Amino acid sequence: MKRVVSTDEAPAAVGAYSQATTNGDVMFTAGQIPLTTDGELLDDAPIAEQTEQALDNVIAIVEAEGADASDVLKTTVFLADIDDFEEMNETYATYFEDEPPARSAVQAGALPKGVGVEIEAVVALE
Repeated sequence: MKRVVSTDEAPAAVGAYSQATTNGDVMFTAGQIPLTTDGELLDDAPIAEQTEQALDNVIAIVEAEGADASDVLKTTVFLADIDDFEEMNETYATYFEDEPPARSAVQAGALPKGVGVEIEAVVALE
């Protein structure tokens, strides 16, 4: 059965979506942008800082289910500009040092609120 996952440690959903959903075995997060829990949008920050905030949000949701970064099976990284890939990747790598998850990274036509990066994850739960 599907169950909604929610935590105050990541920005609240601001539309018709949940922070994540799970069936108890696998969790799917919504795309996380560089938005703090205080509502500060880091859209003008360097892509490394935007990536860090987006991943902090993803990991907060993952941890809300008792999992951690090592349980992430796959991520999808949406970039407003694919030329930001290297800078994003340097920050991203610090979150998944051992046995990183599978990943897709694509340039999107536009991202919500004009941010430079959005990241979603698929997570294995025990």
